[in-house]
Amino acid sequence: MEKRLAPLRICLLSYRSNPHCGGQGVYVKNLSRALLDLGHRVDVISGPPDPCLDEDIPVIRMPCLDLYNPENPFRIPGLKELCDPINFIEWAGVSTTGFPEPFTFGLRALGHLKRKQHRYDIVHDNQSLSYGVWAIRKFLPIVATIHHPITVDRDIDIRSNPSFFYRFKQIRWYSFLGMQKRVSRTLPHLITVSQSAKKDIARDFKIRESRLNVVPNGINTRLFRPIPEIRRQKNRFIVTNSADTPLKGLKYLLLAVAELSQKRDLQLIVIGEPKKKSGILKLVHELGIKDRITFTGRISDDAFIREYAMATAAVVPSVYEGFGLPVGEAMACGVPVISTTGGALPEVVGDAGILVPPMDKAALAGAMTDLMDNPDYAEKLGKEGYRRVLEHFTWKKAAEKTVEIYQKAIRDYR
Repeated sequence: MEKRLAPLRICLLSYRSNPHCGGQGVYVKNLSRALLDLGHRVDVISGPPDPCLDEDIPVIRMPCLDLYNPENPFRIPGLKELCDPINFIEWAGVSTTGFPEPFTFGLRALGHLKRKQHRYDIVHDNQSLSYGVWAIRKFLPIVATIHHPITVDRDIDIRSNPSFFYRFKQIRWYSFLGMQKRVSRTLPHLITVSQSAKKDIARDFKIRESRLNVVPNGINTRLFRPIPEIRRQKNRFIVTNSADTPLKGLKYLLLAVAELSQKRDLQLIVIGEPKKKSGILKLVHELGIKDRITFTGRISDDAFIREYAMATAAVVPSVYEGFGLPVGEAMACGVPVISTTGGALPEVVGDAGILVPPMDKAALAGAMTDLMDNPDYAEKLGKEGYRRVLEHFTWKKAAEKTVEIYQKAIRDYR
């Protein structure tokens, strides 16, 4: 008879965990759910904002200044708050255009776990890679996930604007990378989400590839699913990774739409709302395509999957992705996908979508034309993408592989 392993007591650390604003939040929300469904006990130690986890997953919120709160950004803390040394470090870092949250979150998590270490068998860090995490491994086994090397974000951001002030500001913002590189080299058990990310992390962080375990992300197929009763609309495209960063490549998709709109009637639905300072709204105005673009703002989950159901195709124009959740989510909805080859995107898409080079507006426009002119081909791609997600990208599989790594980390620690 097969021996049944005892349930693990797992602590997940995640310094920024909003599932509406990035892949790290989606990762924590869905992995914690899948681990709990496998019978393990999971606590999440989180920084702001609210990680929006399921009600049966305990969240331990680390106190902090929360200086990036959109309701009161960059507020000036009171003297009593600044008497706390970690608070002072957080305020000083933000005041000098740095991003101290990974570092200060790690210190707070360290203090908490020193008092509560008896509650856990394993700690899983979600890419804070802070000095606090380095210290936690002295009294608890630890695993860390690196979704992709943030060096890629930094380099693309710097190349996007040649001004000296902007470059200096970005170098200062990304100064936490030195800490992340040093800490990651000391951790014996690392997870990443794709073969592409594995190679890039090994190169940029100077870590042997053999130390990185690839566990692909899953897709929440309870949320992202086909809605066959909703009819697809003609020449209607959707883009969901509309973050206000050059990494996401929205600029190149807008250029493609401007080129196509001279001869085709089409609409682009952009999930979300860009910040004014990002330059996206200005570009839309300059290209004269305001009537072709709809920014939805924040929408409900139901409205989100309805937008997928109505779309001719989903476009993912990213310059680079460590995994590419928007691709998998679109495929799970049975939507044909056009994606760049940036980073790990080809690993997710496989042969179930159209792949084009990153930063290539002509290639994007050509792929969009192909799907507008060939609805049977688009339908075929949608069905193939749906099958691919169900076969390869479920959170249950991701959780099972992650638990195997937990068990190894615990054995090695003992």
